[in-house]
Amino acid sequence: MARIDSLLSILRQQNANELQLGTDREPKLLAHGAARRLSLPATPEATLRELLGEILTPQRDETLRTKGRVHASYASGSFGMFEVKMAVRADGGFDVSFVRSDSDGVAARAASAPSVPPPAGRAGAPGTAAPSPLSRVADSSTSSSAAREEGPAAFAHLVASAASLRASDVHLVDGAPPIARVDGRLRRVSQAPVHLASTLPIDDASIERISAGHSFEAACDLPGVGRARLHVFRTAEGLAAAIRLLPGHAPSLASLHMPVSLDDLVMLPNGLVIVCGATGAGKSTTLAALAQEALRRRSIVLSTLEDPIEYALDAGDSCVVRRRQIGRDVPDFVAGLRDALREDPDVLLVGEMRDPGTITLALTAAETGHLVLSSLHSGSAASAVERIVDAYPPERASQIRVQLADCLKAIVVQRLLPRAQRAGRVPAVEVLRVTHAIGSIIRDGKTAQLASTMQSGRREGMITLERCLADRVLAGEVDEEVARAMANDVGSFSMYLSR
Repeated sequence: MARIDSLLSILRQQNANELQLGTDREPKLLAHGAARRLSLPATPEATLRELLGEILTPQRDETLRTKGRVHASYASGSFGMFEVKMAVRADGGFDVSFVRSDSDGVAARAASAPSVPPPAGRAGAPGTAAPSPLSRVADSSTSSSAAREEGPAAFAHLVASAASLRASDVHLVDGAPPIARVDGRLRRVSQAPVHLASTLPIDDASIERISAGHSFEAACDLPGVGRARLHVFRTAEGLAAAIRLLPGHAPSLASLHMPVSLDDLVMLPNGLVIVCGATGAGKSTTLAALAQEALRRRSIVLSTLEDPIEYALDAGDSCVVRRRQIGRDVPDFVAGLRDALREDPDVLLVGEMRDPGTITLALTAAETGHLVLSSLHSGSAASAVERIVDAYPPERASQIRVQLADCLKAIVVQRLLPRAQRAGRVPAVEVLRVTHAIGSIIRDGKTAQLASTMQSGRREGMITLERCLADRVLAGEVDEEVARAMANDVGSFSMYLSR
């Protein structure tokens, strides 16, 4: 009997279906995701290799070292068929999991994806005699192919489960249960661990790039659910992923329930409109809603540069939409913007102004007769202006301020806050409209005065974040403590509440 069979016998005694081992880690025993009692010391690498014996052949050892993972099957003469997964960790060690097959020889799946059809059955059901462990270890390419077939279905099931909870994001770590963000709070989707290599819809080449320290970005449509934006990366704990859940189509501006109207922004013939906020604040959603409103109300050519493409846009019969994904259709934002200016666009949607080159071309496009919609990571309108200026050397600051004063039309800064009385979140925004007075402040570099000018600019469609937060609290939509934590100026927020 192979040495690993001594541990597999415990798995059977405990009515479990999975054994997880790792170098310098304590073994774990799982029954469809639920931990079973197992008290064993951490396994040194030499001991783990000895336990694996003929399963870890020199060829598989080399594949594990170069590609970072190996899938195989193992037939224990006493305890039946097991699917074996080996993966290298970031710290240089490696993990191994043995998943027991059921009576038909089909690998038992974790409870996180109960509706996913398992791979086709293999010979060697429990109780079936086997010539020897080595002769019954399947080639890893067969298992890898099965995993690729399973991945899209398992991924769709996982995202659908999170969507049923109204999640905005899902966070995954290889071998751990999935966690979703619902109304800003984290909660488990299920107790079953997820094995990312067989769940995520990515190919072997992409996993190899991730193992080399790169990340992977993609978006896909999921029938009945919407779209999902996938970001896969490597951590000290192994493979990890962040999934953003999106509706299938861009929402309408009215459905966002903004506290001030933004409809008129899409009718501007030219200029720059910036949507700001932290990650997860809804910048992409607002940009998509503005673009969709422009397509609804105007006859335009809309060109977008996105990383990756997120919401679907309905062009109708009187518009043209050209969408380009960074890294796939164009190398970067700068190259994409340079191309777009030669493609007769009326409106440009630039996913993010990340660097001086992108900012320069966005300003140039706004100055030369195009409406440019873009996003920026910033917490206030004043800091957005300063962040753009600070992207350039000091000697260019005056020139950039003049350009901004001339072509900037509006800055929308937003937060998403959990509702006080029911599920869901509501936006709180700060809106700056560039009037003659605002333009002079930007040109002169007196951005500290922007807040006070916005306070008196309600008629022009302006509002400070603190005023908006206070309005939400007074309307009973948001708890005061939550709103106070979101305010940039707590003193102003308290003043608006006391009025």
